[in-house]
Amino acid sequence: MTLQQEIVGNAMQMAVVNLNPGQTVYCEAGKFLFKTTNVTMETRLSGPPGGGQQQGGGSGGSGMGGMLRQAMGTAMQVGQRALAGESLAFQYFTSQGGEGTVGFAGVLPGEMRALELNGTRAWFAEKDAFVAAESTVQFGIAFQGGRSGMSGGEGFVLEKFTGQGTVIIAGAGNFIDLNPADFGGRIEVDTGCLVAFEEGVQYGVQRIGGLNRQGLMNAVFGGEGLSLATLEGNGRVILQSLTIESLANALKKAQGGDKQGPTGGMFSTHAG
Repeated sequence: MTLQQEIVGNAMQMAVVNLNPGQTVYCEAGKFLFKTTNVTMETRLSGPPGGGQQQGGGSGGSGMGGMLRQAMGTAMQVGQRALAGESLAFQYFTSQGGEGTVGFAGVLPGEMRALELNGTRAWFAEKDAFVAAESTVQFGIAFQGGRSGMSGGEGFVLEKFTGQGTVIIAGAGNFIDLNPADFGGRIEVDTGCLVAFEEGVQYGVQRIGGLNRQGLMNAVFGGEGLSLATLEGNGRVILQSLTIESLANALKKAQGGDKQGPTGGMFSTHAG
């Protein structure tokens, strides 16, 4: 069942979700805004059970063995989220005795987007993009391996959404939807501009130029550091117009502490 939701607002959007009786939606801790009194709220360390399936339909078993497997699975989920710097807990909202309403929002001024999963393609998103999803959507952590991950900064850890249903994400600034297939099969973006992309799009990181004069000029004066994110293939990509780093630098500069420094890029200062 598609989640009934409406995204409202402009500079700082929010999602207003209408729940059918018995329907459950969950969010990352800290993204909840309001709810009607007939909607219950429960905080858990675990994500939706059974790979996005409703409780009661899994085959995890009963007794001590089933409880141990469930505890180990929860510990693994929590450990992954802690390593990724994500919230350790989820909040679950279920409508009781009739329809209910819940409101959610991101943490930065910007847009929100509702993605519909049909079970055939997963979606990947940057850290902290997740806002809320119905209980048939499974939340996971995807680690980009070795070379591309360590070089990419923001791209080392990604949120992964699988299953069927609606997932709501948020970003900073305004969104633009692109498909690399419309631009010769490949696009290159600032690593902080990436919000989300469909499974089937290959994500990587490349160095900006070589270790030569122009490459050093890009890194020192261009404000981009040494790497760009690359996206290849045929699928939907969502980018944001504002990066967290640029917002933080603008706030620091307004307070008299220009974090970017006169050159920006790899020579940025980090004075508090």
